[in-house]
Amino acid sequence: MANRTSSAATPPISAASARTPRILRRHPGWWALWLLSSLPLGVLHTLASGLAWLLYGVMRYRRRVVEANLRASFPEKSDAERRRIARAFYRNLADTLVETLKLLTISPAELARRVTVESAAPMLALLAEGRTVLALGSHYANWEWILPGATVRLPTARIEGVYRPLASPFGEALVTHLRTRLGGRLIRMQDVGRDVVRQRDTPRALSMVADQTPPGGEIQFYTRFLNQDTPFFVGPDKLAASFRLPVFFLSQRRVRRGHYVYRLQLHYDGATPLPVPPKHPTDDPALHPITAAYARFLETEIRAAPADYLWSHKRWKNARPGK
Repeated sequence: MANRTSSAATPPISAASARTPRILRRHPGWWALWLLSSLPLGVLHTLASGLAWLLYGVMRYRRRVVEANLRASFPEKSDAERRRIARAFYRNLADTLVETLKLLTISPAELARRVTVESAAPMLALLAEGRTVLALGSHYANWEWILPGATVRLPTARIEGVYRPLASPFGEALVTHLRTRLGGRLIRMQDVGRDVVRQRDTPRALSMVADQTPPGGEIQFYTRFLNQDTPFFVGPDKLAASFRLPVFFLSQRRVRRGHYVYRLQLHYDGATPLPVPPKHPTDDPALHPITAAYARFLETEIRAAPADYLWSHKRWKNARPGK
């Protein structure tokens, strides 16, 4: 979907208990979504198995994109190996879809039983010192459970998700409700810098899914990622360098169906200065050390369990100029 822009900074969106926004309650499809979400997760996973079969074999949802991405990313693998990864990807995508829908009705206790956050002590210590930190995740395993899962698992921490708003009012209201219903907070990507300045005395963790593709006119940095020249947003570098924010990389693992482990790894402690990225595009990794290291970290994660990555996304639609 297209992104909606805003010139003025807006306060973080916080959960107003579990109340459902009026725009959702008035939508004809809302109650069907809510009733479907009310089914036990085991039943939803059974439905997901059928959905995966439909997406892969019948609808062929973005099959060409998935196959092209896998072929370019894993040229060393055989066609049969890449087909196995593709089939497993559709199973995992279907599971992520129904598990995201389950956020409409899941209890904090059930989500806490299904999510584990490991190695959180360094982050909690920094928050106790009054610091703001960055946690960089990705479209890997179930990324939609990161914010609500961390919220219920780390109740003493203030955790806010940085996100790109949707153009559809219903879609925006639905995504916001899914992510904040259990107490998480959201900040629009275009507002995050000003928000850090405004709330510099508020200790919190800013969670970003940092592998999104920048629009063509906003690309400032390419790096080699999965055998391809790949553009990344450089916001984490700018925030870390400008405000000395410690940076954590988030390892995401599906340990079994409907159960996830998210592990925080401290990459930058905020003690030493970083170069402020230039305003003009450059491919020098020394000027984007956080983003360059994150790309290497994420590639290692993907190679360990490639089917869990979001291969249906047109990640490489913007080629490096001159290529």
